[in-house]
Amino acid sequence: MAPTEPVPTPVPAAAPTPSTCDTERAGASAGTAMRRTPDRVAAFFRLLIERPVSLYAAAVLRIGYGLLYLVFLLREFPHREEIWGPGSPWTPALARQLFDQTGWVSALTLSDGRAYFELCYAVAVVTSALFMLGWRTRAVSVLFAVVVASFHARAIFMTDGGDNLILLMAVYLVATACGRRWSLDARRARLRSGADPRSHRAPAAGAGVGRHLRDARQCVITVLHNCGMFVIAAQVCFLYGSAGLYKVQGGTWGNGTALHYALNLQLFQPWPALSGMADDHAVLIAAACYLTVLLQVAFPFVLFGRLKYPVLCALLAMHVGIAVVMGLPLFSAAMIVADAVFLPDRFYRALGPLWRRAVRRTGAHGRGASPGPEAGLVPAQSGPAGQLY
Repeated sequence: MAPTEPVPTPVPAAAPTPSTCDTERAGASAGTAMRRTPDRVAAFFRLLIERPVSLYAAAVLRIGYGLLYLVFLLREFPHREEIWGPGSPWTPALARQLFDQTGWVSALTLSDGRAYFELCYAVAVVTSALFMLGWRTRAVSVLFAVVVASFHARAIFMTDGGDNLILLMAVYLVATACGRRWSLDARRARLRSGADPRSHRAPAAGAGVGRHLRDARQCVITVLHNCGMFVIAAQVCFLYGSAGLYKVQGGTWGNGTALHYALNLQLFQPWPALSGMADDHAVLIAAACYLTVLLQVAFPFVLFGRLKYPVLCALLAMHVGIAVVMGLPLFSAAMIVADAVFLPDRFYRALGPLWRRAVRRTGAHGRGASPGPEAGLVPAQSGPAGQLY
């Protein structure tokens, strides 16, 4: 019998080993990702510390809410006694009992005298005007927040969404440098810088400590301002997003009939004929319902691109419609002013030359002369550090 040959045992195939290039590429990608995270964190902290952002938007918020509350107080001047005064059906004693439960406070309840109430009302009107103009803004902003909180708490059952938003913004604006642009403070700083010859002298000996203190103070102010503007933007995003998600849960918004019912409420019919005319277009009413929900839910996600401009224009049209058709001007105006926080400073800086160009052309046409070829080409006057006034 022939000898049996040994059968060779099969050797398993070796697992493929990554090439040197692949290993280096993977290591480089991981290293790049690890380096990007600290770079982004460092960039965020530089943005937070180095310079205040959205100074023009903060000025628009200051002017807008100061003007709104001034107009509100003047409009309710004939009815001030019934709303906030000692003779109101909601008496100061009832308000103090509610404060014991809710923790609210109001300067209007410190005294039941009519003279004290009239003094508080006059202070509120003057404070709103000074806040709008930007006079001693750092101190007046605190007083404005106290005024808004006091009047809001005194008649808390007579407020609406506009009052709530103005109260929140008044508190947030205390932390911001909202007087750096378009204000009396900014004008005074520009004049003082141009008229003080000491600003061009060499620093004296021992001025290093003072400079370091000024730098530290400026850093704290910058951080507070940037955080305040971030909180304002987050508040507006939360407001729109929560309103949109709340509407999604309702059946009337889902079937497009919510605005139909709102237009037929007598409480929100300042012009019944206009409400009836709008209610006659069922298809447009349904489309407006769906568009409202879409804009509000998507609003926080479209703020970092060019899509935010048409969204803001659509929201502007929506708030104007609410003010006119449903008779809620204070709420609509408060929302329109809040939306201004998302417009960049370059947008507001461009308004200055456009305004001056329009004024020059209007004056030239008023005098019967046509503007020359150089009209509109005069550079904008700016103060120190590029401040536009």
